[in-house]
Amino acid sequence: MGVYAEILPPETPAESLKDVAGIILSGGPQSVYDEGSPNADPEIFNLGIPVMGLCYGLHWMTQTLGGKVSPGKVKEYGKTEIEIVGGGGEVLNIEKQKCIVWMSHGDEASELPPGFELIATSEACKNAAFADLNKNFYALQFHPEVTHSEYGEEMLKNFVDLCNADAWSMSGYKDRISQEILDKVGDRKVFMLVSGGVDSTVAFTLLNQVLGADRVQGLLVDHGLMRKGEVEYIRQAFEDLGMHNLRIEEASDEFMTNLQGVYEPEAKRKIIGDTFLAVQKRVSEEMNLRVEDGWMLGQGTIYPDTIETGATKHSDQIKTHHNRVEAVQQMIDAGLVIEPLEDLYKDEVRELGEELGLPHELVWRHPFPGPGLGVRILCVQENSQAPSAKSQIAASSSVLPVKSVGVQGDGRTYRNALALFSEDPCSIPAEHWDFATEIPNKNPEISRVLQCLSQSEIPDVILSPGYISPYRANLLREADAIVMEEMLNADLYSSVWQFPVVLIPCGIEEGSESIVLRPIESTDAMTANASHLPTEVLQKMTDRIMQIEDIDLVFLDLTNKPPGTIEWE
Repeated sequence: MGVYAEILPPETPAESLKDVAGIILSGGPQSVYDEGSPNADPEIFNLGIPVMGLCYGLHWMTQTLGGKVSPGKVKEYGKTEIEIVGGGGEVLNIEKQKCIVWMSHGDEASELPPGFELIATSEACKNAAFADLNKNFYALQFHPEVTHSEYGEEMLKNFVDLCNADAWSMSGYKDRISQEILDKVGDRKVFMLVSGGVDSTVAFTLLNQVLGADRVQGLLVDHGLMRKGEVEYIRQAFEDLGMHNLRIEEASDEFMTNLQGVYEPEAKRKIIGDTFLAVQKRVSEEMNLRVEDGWMLGQGTIYPDTIETGATKHSDQIKTHHNRVEAVQQMIDAGLVIEPLEDLYKDEVRELGEELGLPHELVWRHPFPGPGLGVRILCVQENSQAPSAKSQIAASSSVLPVKSVGVQGDGRTYRNALALFSEDPCSIPAEHWDFATEIPNKNPEISRVLQCLSQSEIPDVILSPGYISPYRANLLREADAIVMEEMLNADLYSSVWQFPVVLIPCGIEEGSESIVLRPIESTDAMTANASHLPTEVLQKMTDRIMQIEDIDLVFLDLTNKPPGTIEWE
């Protein structure tokens, strides 16, 4: 919106907010009637400034101002049509009476506070938005801040226009953050783990430009979970940029050994993060880059990483980011870590990369997780997740015997995926896209809906327990390389924001595996739409992947975020 904003904890006293232009009360995973749920200072409603509550913010505003909040009859996750009534006030003053918005909630306002009037409704949520127009108080059950809400940006701008806010932009961010980096680092030097992804590339380049190459040392750890040809690509890319202060350490055997017999997603992330640190410690000692000699750790952590890790007091932990394992957190607490991108979203990181002069193809690469393919290889221990029988949730569907992480109602879930089957597998029926929103909303056991691309008939799917191994990593590497090649061949690479390819330990034969394709559209990773790819491209990918030995089935993930996270773990 081009205005300056700060993110503050809900307990911030109204007294310290008396000079702000307006307040937005955010969403969150809790229910207002739960013990320990977040509470703001009620005096903010006496400051005489606009206040807007979103999702949980609506619930707290409703309860605080004398309304009533109750569990909704239907939990809504994803696209919902609302109808604007009574003109919609200033905030919902848009060109259409009906539009699509993004919902993610289990509770709703059952009685409006005194002085409020209804300004929007939906089929499943009568009080989808309401306002006290005299005081400029607005309550929206949906999330206008996500890119998938039609007119969401316009609604936010309408609210900002009610507030006389200071202007702000990413332009010149480098100059502002440069002084912060200099102040924090002082006369020390920075040793940074580099993955080749957008975040670490921008952070590494920024530190090089601000501190100079003689005060920055990069380390790329080859953990055996990189994409095909990735290590050489990254090495050459940094060489071309004139940055020769990057060391590449081959450590795949060390990572694979540590991951043997490990099945639980959070345990895998912790081991990968801890092994990164062990390798970093070993290399730093070899290169005499010790803390006592004035070195600190640099990381490319961005804001969504800290939110999903639960690093803010009231956010729900969706996953532990590898940059937030316990050992790193201890270093952060000791002031030994610098994260120059920690307040930025992915789209802002890309803007900064452009400002730093990085090549377009590097800045706009698909995001790739620090733990690499490790979070895209699902691991199951024998008897830990019993296979389900063929499901009656939808016609021609089957519940797969593996679970993945989801985010429903802003909270973490860990539930099964439902696979749909049709006569022409790579041509996705419109009703299947509808099912991807409807089924997770109505069925508490399901967080994802998939389309089987390789079969038209429902097979008997067998679970094959397994952990991460070099063989399984190579299977996924080959499938991932096929997908990337076909996306480039079809000139579709830039049409999607990210394209995870996932290996799941189940198939038609014992010991075989399946591949899940997860192309998504997003701008900031906080929400995402499943991408609609051309039938012929899906067919080419599927035909080639099915030629890989031990791959039995190929699926396409149709699920938006929410309710399914972008990654499967």
